[in-house]
Amino acid sequence: MPSTSGHTDAVLGDLGPEDVRVRFSPSPTGNPHVGLVRTALFNWAFARHYGGTFVLRIEDTDVTRDSEESYQALLEAFQWLGLTWDEGPEKGGDYGPYRQSLRFDIYTDVVRRLMEAGYAYHCYCSQNELDERRQAARAAGRPSGYDGHCRALTPDQVAAFKAAGRDPVVRFRMPDRSISFVDLVRGELSFDAENVADYVLVRANGHPLYPLVNPVDDAMMGITHVLRGEDLLSSTPRQIPLHEALREIGVASGPLPRFGHLPFVMGEGNRKLSKREPESSLRLYRDRGFLPEGIVNYLALLGWSIGGDREFFSLDEMVEAFDITRVNPNPARFDLKKAEAINGMWLRRLEPDDLATRMVPYLQAGGVLPEAPSDEQLALLNAATPLVQERMVALDESVGMLGFLFVDEPEMDEAAAANVLTPDALSALDEAFKALVDLGEWTTPAIEEALRTSLIDGLGLKPRVAFGPIRVAVSGRRVSPPLFESLELLGRERTLARLDAAIARISG
Repeated sequence: MPSTSGHTDAVLGDLGPEDVRVRFSPSPTGNPHVGLVRTALFNWAFARHYGGTFVLRIEDTDVTRDSEESYQALLEAFQWLGLTWDEGPEKGGDYGPYRQSLRFDIYTDVVRRLMEAGYAYHCYCSQNELDERRQAARAAGRPSGYDGHCRALTPDQVAAFKAAGRDPVVRFRMPDRSISFVDLVRGELSFDAENVADYVLVRANGHPLYPLVNPVDDAMMGITHVLRGEDLLSSTPRQIPLHEALREIGVASGPLPRFGHLPFVMGEGNRKLSKREPESSLRLYRDRGFLPEGIVNYLALLGWSIGGDREFFSLDEMVEAFDITRVNPNPARFDLKKAEAINGMWLRRLEPDDLATRMVPYLQAGGVLPEAPSDEQLALLNAATPLVQERMVALDESVGMLGFLFVDEPEMDEAAAANVLTPDALSALDEAFKALVDLGEWTTPAIEEALRTSLIDGLGLKPRVAFGPIRVAVSGRRVSPPLFESLELLGRERTLARLDAAIARISG
């Protein structure tokens, strides 16, 4: 539902809520990273909150870095996260194509019209000449941006450059005025003309650049709000005059988009989290077994709050409450521990049979379950799931926590064995074997009573000393699901075999 708060007009202006059109425009280079997903999430929530349109557009003009594999990974990732789009690849729409690599003819035509209308011009300056003039400007204490050298070339000058074999770039002619706008996250901002120089739209080889293609696509696709990362804030005072020019030459109509620049996501060491850092990769968290619900819930907290101290909420709840003006402009820090805690909450919210089903691929990848588990194995997993549901923060932990139930012999943690399966543990293991070998009823209560009677009451051991060796003997780890329930699921025969093996290991 649209917001009814007093700042709605500041966000929508004269638009109706249903007229909202936002886009997310990633480049298919490498695996999606969490900062990129956070930006997509905020755009998606903004569109859904107002009942508007969410457009997915692929910025794939960098032929040296873009790949089809990354493109497919992007589409699959956002489908998995539940961030479905209304227009874009595989959906279509009235403003396609939605891949920039298929829109070069459009950009060529727009540049021609900008040149004819005087909004753009050819620049023949070499890189060395640009560098020399920048250095001189810095030495004189002047802004070091492009100095407009080629703004008003004579025909003879142009002919001389061409005779010298120089190929020009195309620059946009910035207006001689300050550029001001109200950022939906940061408030009113203003940039002096001397600090926003004429910039390149098209390289000398004819390749269009981001400062051209991004605003052209936004204008032609009717984008009403541009919500993007803080790193692109410096692009906005350049793009606003281009948007104005595009409307003057008839490429677009309607109001200029409103801009909101989202805070950086910081990683360890308080540095900006980039896609090159392993902890930023969405694939890392998927491989660990984070739920999509858990990931988007945590990422929503990076710069935004649903209200109060509340940190656990669904996508639907986020959509209902989302307010772009409440995004904090200060950098947000990616906290892995908090991300794990929130994902653990989502794991505990699942029905046990659903959690068991989601664990199967991880148990298979860990070599614990076969490709086609038997009905008996699945029944055992369903029975064991409630024992670990409160302890897990990611699905891949199921291998270490439950793997011992599905194998003939547990994978022994040698450090745990060295510390726990010592000669001092021999008497506890011996008594445990004796207490269980003839136990009449193999149930959790009966197992617990037998072991407590023989080890706590009989030997006078403390629980940690009594049950620690048993835990390592049967599971291979010092940390496992509740011991007595685990022994019931493991069964009498395998429990006794593992106790016997541990006794033999100690005895030599």
